[in-house]
Amino acid sequence: MTEPLSEHSADVIVVGAGPAGSTTAYYLAKAGLDVLLLEKTAFPREKVCGDGLTPRATKQLVAMGIDISEEAGWLRNKGLRIIGGGQRLQLDWPELASFPDYGLVRKRDDFDETLARQAQKAGARLYERCNVGEPVRDPRTGHITGVQAKLGEEKTPVTFHAPLVVAADGNSSRLSLAMGLHRREDRPMGVAVRTYFTSPRHDDDYLESWLELWDRRGPQDRLLPGYGWIFGMGDGTSNVGLGILNSSSAFRELDWREVLKAWCASMPEDWGYTPENMTQPIRGAALPMAFNRQPHYTKGLLLVGDAGGLVNPFNGEGIAYAMESGKIAADVVVQAAARATPLQRERALHQYPKVLKETYGGYYSLGRAFVKLIGNPAVMKVAAQRGLTHPVLMRFTLKMLANLTDPTGGDAMDRIINGLSKVAPKA
Repeated sequence: MTEPLSEHSADVIVVGAGPAGSTTAYYLAKAGLDVLLLEKTAFPREKVCGDGLTPRATKQLVAMGIDISEEAGWLRNKGLRIIGGGQRLQLDWPELASFPDYGLVRKRDDFDETLARQAQKAGARLYERCNVGEPVRDPRTGHITGVQAKLGEEKTPVTFHAPLVVAADGNSSRLSLAMGLHRREDRPMGVAVRTYFTSPRHDDDYLESWLELWDRRGPQDRLLPGYGWIFGMGDGTSNVGLGILNSSSAFRELDWREVLKAWCASMPEDWGYTPENMTQPIRGAALPMAFNRQPHYTKGLLLVGDAGGLVNPFNGEGIAYAMESGKIAADVVVQAAARATPLQRERALHQYPKVLKETYGGYYSLGRAFVKLIGNPAVMKVAAQRGLTHPVLMRFTLKMLANLTDPTGGDAMDRIINGLSKVAPKA
């Protein structure tokens, strides 16, 4: 293990202790690098999320050695229940060699802390209440060599130094912006809004997705570009929310908190999704999709998770890709650290965006086409009405949307999805 150069210096600085940052820090520390993990708030802290984890995210938790037993507070789910077009279809997660056949539910306020503590156990040095501001740059090369921060309640100015910095600071990624990396406007964005209700449906062992999102508040019912979800939390509450795409005029003109209230009001009364049963205010967050900030490596800065727009455009899932990109980034950094010269290290680091594009580029290109398609409510309506009457087609769709296939030796569905991802442009 590398000896810490000083309390405020390290081999790598990771900014943000969400799933992407904590996973990156965990794998870096496990490989023996000295890592600083800087988190602007204090744990436990809340994040806007559906709290539902697919088998893809579950696999990452297992790989990190997290105890995902029910005794440790995790609720398992068997699959996805899809409702739309007057149809209702319950699909189990596929049986695959590459992924478990169950997902999980866990509130984000302690999910993120669990990952951060796991990174700490591996040797990462975590600073909470550490608000990172400007990057420190080498005036000659423009490379990032550290960050300025304000630490603790007293907001004490501190400078942290490292030859590599990982931006895991979410959708707005102030660090990326300060390094000149702006959001690509040609990539889809989504918004998630959600709240919690005490409900008898809290122990549902399927995640529930509503494909048709009706706004019934005006003189005419309007089908909106997005989907609704109901995830039982197992603790007496349900997480109820909406995911909306920016691919239509409705995206900017509607107050989505009001749409969520109206949607909940249309639910059966005995489910309990009423204002008096709401346990938290309605909150919203952006979903940056399909590599909407690039390049993922430049001048000593690597982007992981939401900072790099890693959210899956097919289903709005972010946690699995945050954790996977963190693992990929850590692998690349560990290899680069073992190179003898600065030039060799740079060559190794430039592999990171290439691996990301190879891994997700084709699939995300398909997702961008999908987003354009379902941005048209008429297409969404026909898809819901026709598709849900074909269970085989919907099993294929579930694999496609959740990105759950075996890369080798899978069934015909796996081979079709993998083939499509391979031939699609890796932009």
